[in-house]
Amino acid sequence: MKTFLHKRVLITGAASGIGKLMGKLALEKGAELIIWDIHSEQIQQTMIELGDLGTIHSYIVDVSNSEEVARVGAQVLAEVGVVDVVINNAGIVVGKFFHEHTQQDIVRTMNVNTNAPMYVTQAFLPEMMRQNSGHICNIASSAGLISNPKMSVYAASKWAVIGWSDSLRLEMKQLKLNVGVTTVTPYYINTGMFDGVKSIIPILKPEKVARRVIRGIERNKIYVSMPWSVHFVRLAQGILPFRFFDWFVGKVLGVYKTMEHFNGRK
Repeated sequence: MKTFLHKRVLITGAASGIGKLMGKLALEKGAELIIWDIHSEQIQQTMIELGDLGTIHSYIVDVSNSEEVARVGAQVLAEVGVVDVVINNAGIVVGKFFHEHTQQDIVRTMNVNTNAPMYVTQAFLPEMMRQNSGHICNIASSAGLISNPKMSVYAASKWAVIGWSDSLRLEMKQLKLNVGVTTVTPYYINTGMFDGVKSIIPILKPEKVARRVIRGIERNKIYVSMPWSVHFVRLAQGILPFRFFDWFVGKVLGVYKTMEHFNGRK
């Protein structure tokens, strides 16, 4: 997709963080924005902040609820029209050792991070396929490429998203449809979601991440990975002995200790 001009862009979790920033960029590029979020007060504030930039539609949606997604998705199609770009951005993290997780932690994390992008895509992909035009962007994580203590369930949810997202891309290609799919695998982003994380690898600035994602959609990129070194994770895992990889990533880069002081967004 070469331009956002006159496109309808739906972003989940768009009332805060990089979701809001991506919404702002889309509006500045001439798009019509559709905000999906679970927090009504944040939606209202976002509408006020971005209202002068263009046309915005907002819906309160729990994207982890498949029936709600289907219902509100049908409402969007009826009230707004066919959605050209879907950015599956909503996500949560629970930073604990696996044995400390409750079943509710596991179910909620998998529903929001893994199932929700599939529910949302199901709601809008058929119309994209019918018009032979559209783009799905899925915000995954570098945690979907590399294991990390106190992130086991989060990592599992993002590994699943990456596998599904890229399979969807290949399906669209196999069906010879002009529907692009971009998978985003960033390192920690400074949005509050990972408050307390300590890292010698610089934590990403949300404004930069938002710009890279929007640019990646415009260029129909398959993967958008940040920082650049994330591109080499799979290669390193394939050619290095596991113990050496663990030593380098865990001891030298300190990745395996980044979650030791995790607080998260309150």
